[in-house]
Amino acid sequence: MRVLLIGANGYLGRFVADRLLADPAVQLTALGRGDDADVRFDLASGSPGALTRFLDAVHPGVVVNCAGATRGGARELTRHNTVAVATVCEALRRSGCGARLVQVGCGAEYGPSQPGSSTAEDAVPRPGGPYGVSKLAATELVLGSGLDAVVLRVFSPAGPGTPAGSPLGRLAEALRRAMQSGDGELKLGGLGVQRDFIDVRDVARAVHAASLSAAQGVINIGSGRAVRLRDAAAVLARVAGYGGALHELDGPLSPVRPSIGHPRTEPDHAAPVAYPYPDGCGSWQQADVRTARDRLGWRPRINLEESLADIWMEAACRI
Repeated sequence: MRVLLIGANGYLGRFVADRLLADPAVQLTALGRGDDADVRFDLASGSPGALTRFLDAVHPGVVVNCAGATRGGARELTRHNTVAVATVCEALRRSGCGARLVQVGCGAEYGPSQPGSSTAEDAVPRPGGPYGVSKLAATELVLGSGLDAVVLRVFSPAGPGTPAGSPLGRLAEALRRAMQSGDGELKLGGLGVQRDFIDVRDVARAVHAASLSAAQGVINIGSGRAVRLRDAAAVLARVAGYGGALHELDGPLSPVRPSIGHPRTEPDHAAPVAYPYPDGCGSWQQADVRTARDRLGWRPRINLEESLADIWMEAACRI
């Protein structure tokens, strides 16, 4: 099976590439903007015609699109998340390769949901920010393209390679700095939100399964369990061996977990660290993942503690 992977150098794309390369039946070609791509092409500015000519030459059986932007203004997000997907869809329609499209979407397309609920694929999307809007527009383009296509709505990815600017990445960096400076107390804000974290390696397994399947439409990829960010912070502190106390700024300054060891007695003048969750999904998000189980034969395998341990290992290497 010849697979064209777009965005192989991104956070998710690197793990998808590893997973596909591990399958001896897959011949992988990477397309992207970086110098290390097999073929350099910018979806946001390149023409569908040029991409069509490349598709006709390579003749992939599957196109996997992991490319996109998570930060920036509405214009930039629209270029990289929506216009880029329009280019892919138009090129595939023009091409004679007949490739299947696996589009990596995002749980932010749904927007806020009712606390305690699980969001299924038939929920009406109401994205709460420009990122979710741009990804939802891309999904609608794929679903309306008439192509053999599936969209994987990935909830909150975690694990190795987690960007330092993400909420979990910033938590790990705050812990690293606290341990490096010997701070016995770490003040954190924005920990009340609950998210469905899914390891990037499990996401890669889902993309591989979707590439081999005949499933179409939208399929959620998550753990099926919402975790409060303060609980993730406590686990991260434990795996890091942090000997101080975590204090949450969303309410009274009570410890998130019991103190370990002997915190410093002198006043802590460090500024509090705030972590707004930037996905526009409000206080709660949890995926209903039954469709992935039934149509892809996929279940998550890696628990959050292992994902957080890998995040911490990478942060600790910066000490």
